[in-house]
Amino acid sequence: MKTLFIILTILITQFVASAQSAHSISGTVKDSGNETLPGATVKLLKVADSTLVAGVVTDINGYFAFANLENNIYLVAITALAQKEFVSSPLEINEEHPAVALPVIILLPAKSIELNEVTIRSRRPLIEQEMDRTIVHVSAMIGSATSNTFDVLGKTPGVSVNANGEISLNGRSGVMVLIDGRSTYMSGSDLAAYLKSLPGGVLDKIELMDNPPARYDAAGNAVIDIRLKKNRLHGITGSTSLGGSQGRYARSNDAINLNYNHGKLNVFTNLGYGYEKNYTDDDFTRRYYTETGALQSKVALKNDQQYASNGYNANFGLDWSMTPKTVLGAIANFNGSSRRGDFAYESTQRNAIDQRTGSGSGRTVSKDIRHNTSLNANLLHKFNDKGRELAVDANYLNYDTRGNQKIENRLYDADETVTRQEQFLYRTPSQINIYTFKTDYAHPFKNKARLEAGFKASYVDNDFIFNHFNVVDGAAVIDNRRANHFRYRENIQAAYATAEKRWERFGMQAGLRLENTAARGHQLGNDSVQAMRFTKNYTKLFPSIFLNYKLNKDNAFVLMAVRRINRPNYQMLNPFVFYRDQYTYSAGNPQLTPQYQDRVELKYQHKSFLNMGLSYNRFTDGIFTTIEARGDTFISRPDNITRGFMVLLNTTLSTNITGWWYTNTTLRLSRISMKGPIYTELLHFATNVARLELNNYFNLGNGWNAEFGGYYASRDVNGQALTAGMFRINGGIQKKIWKGKGTASLNFEDLFHSWVYHNRSFSIRQSDYRQVNRTDTQRIGIALNYKFGKETFARKRRHNNNASDDEKGRVE
Repeated sequence: MKTLFIILTILITQFVASAQSAHSISGTVKDSGNETLPGATVKLLKVADSTLVAGVVTDINGYFAFANLENNIYLVAITALAQKEFVSSPLEINEEHPAVALPVIILLPAKSIELNEVTIRSRRPLIEQEMDRTIVHVSAMIGSATSNTFDVLGKTPGVSVNANGEISLNGRSGVMVLIDGRSTYMSGSDLAAYLKSLPGGVLDKIELMDNPPARYDAAGNAVIDIRLKKNRLHGITGSTSLGGSQGRYARSNDAINLNYNHGKLNVFTNLGYGYEKNYTDDDFTRRYYTETGALQSKVALKNDQQYASNGYNANFGLDWSMTPKTVLGAIANFNGSSRRGDFAYESTQRNAIDQRTGSGSGRTVSKDIRHNTSLNANLLHKFNDKGRELAVDANYLNYDTRGNQKIENRLYDADETVTRQEQFLYRTPSQINIYTFKTDYAHPFKNKARLEAGFKASYVDNDFIFNHFNVVDGAAVIDNRRANHFRYRENIQAAYATAEKRWERFGMQAGLRLENTAARGHQLGNDSVQAMRFTKNYTKLFPSIFLNYKLNKDNAFVLMAVRRINRPNYQMLNPFVFYRDQYTYSAGNPQLTPQYQDRVELKYQHKSFLNMGLSYNRFTDGIFTTIEARGDTFISRPDNITRGFMVLLNTTLSTNITGWWYTNTTLRLSRISMKGPIYTELLHFATNVARLELNNYFNLGNGWNAEFGGYYASRDVNGQALTAGMFRINGGIQKKIWKGKGTASLNFEDLFHSWVYHNRSFSIRQSDYRQVNRTDTQRIGIALNYKFGKETFARKRRHNNNASDDEKGRVE
């Protein structure tokens, strides 16, 4: 690694030196919506007689460059479809000024036109389709400013969030979540808490990738990349948003985004604060049977939870253009939250003839404080204007959590006499340190060919302490029988290569990624608990191939095949048992192995009107949350089931019904099957699942916009439970104010409070349960947004921070 670093340093130094000596003119072209303009024609003219010196076409990032120029005075003339022509002021190249790096050039529209076929006039489109991803512009969602990022994801087309905070994309669970191209390295409750601390006002767009190419880590069944706002405009610019909503309880989400660009330096930041109070009501009915299947007993369990949290997010970054071709960047992110919870339960036990045999009650008061720090350094060097470039990216992440829980339980007999009473405390400090380094090289060839290659290394050190104290006569005494100290260290080395070639109608991209994983787990033990160790070391190949064929300018087919891995998150491997209530425990499983998935998909696209995709997904060693019944107690833990598959059909229609009404409708139909042993039971389960999303956007004129939509989910499988069908209705209205620089909006969510989970279990030995789960989903909100500063020139480059793609997605 040291040798590689020295070589890279020498190469980069040489690149910088050579770039500094070049006589060149370069720049980037964008439209009035601050989007890059690929394919624009750029001509270099001599001022003296306007003779043509050279001509180029902007690349996919809107970038152009003229190299090896003679000392002279030049003009740059730019033309693009539906844009007004641009001609620069005179630009002099001489020995004192050998290189000119122009600020970003904004082309004005030639006339009032629609942004593209699927947009409403004068409104940023909600959805844009690209070959390998779907882009969702958050600013087009009226309710985004009154929501946090977790809620915005739940309202994003194609994305689903269940009651446990698990995120799925187009029916695929095990999603890897990135922030600005870097993974959060979290999953489960930690990821949900992190996303809830990010106000919707700091979001720019969300990129959805069903089939990520080889450049991305092989982990996860799909990728969601959340892009934060970075105005990147000349001078001082920014925006601010204030949002609040009211359900049973109030919430607020506030954000400010700032950017300063001067010369070769660009500095940006976004700051956010959010307050949330929420509740969860769980009603369980559990039944227990004899070996012959006769009803033996049943328990009614009611869980009521309330929590309130304050979250903050501070993101700071800078880009320094060392030369016209080399940009050095750094980003620091500080994120945290303080949360207090109050969990209470009541239980009633009855025998087979419905006679009361006992009851119980309990309460848990909890507090946890999270501090997350992320530091990033990145370098991008462009060798030429053809797309040959080198990117280097390094990250350090630290997650520090301090949790405390105070628990009290009481048990009663049939006469309501107390038979047992206990109090105990949990103290759960944890520390996670993550280091990543990544480099990517891209080399274009003639005739629309391209080669990419890269290397990544990551190291994770996870230290989790679980201290259990019994409270006796008001004094807390450590109970080592129930205490736990778990260490987990993991190192992943990866290398990839991708080749791409395009012809007039046919295109092909093939990639191969090699990953080696070495992991060590250690439950330290104490005088009452035996220590436990495990190691895992495996190397796997992950191929991918994409074939694209254009029938004509309006119709195209894409055939793709990929292999992915879904590694268990770190707490899933912790074997210790954790208490929830009298009848519910959870534990990890150090014997877990990664889940592998092979996917083949055929896509068809007709203009921007119709997008269809049919895929077959086969997974082995699927990670599945199992439930084991021990007496009247349920213990849940993850395990690997043998195999399963999913056939999925996605259909999306997007069109302007009238000049002021744009609609987007998505229907997802799937067949899911799973098979494998679960303890003493054999799981052999299959079901059909349907999802329907309706989104309507209205341009009402005079600065007024509105949206109205709904979401229907048929029955689905969630662990060892079937979830019944449910729906929700959302909408909002927005008005431009302050001469178009501001907006005021009013929105509602889950109008009929119909988003309620009704679950029933399957394949639990001699037991079953039914559950009804409700949260604070019915809400009404208001928001104010304001943009300030001149939106004239944008920063010189947009760096895609992509060094961290997997490890953060597995912290829990």
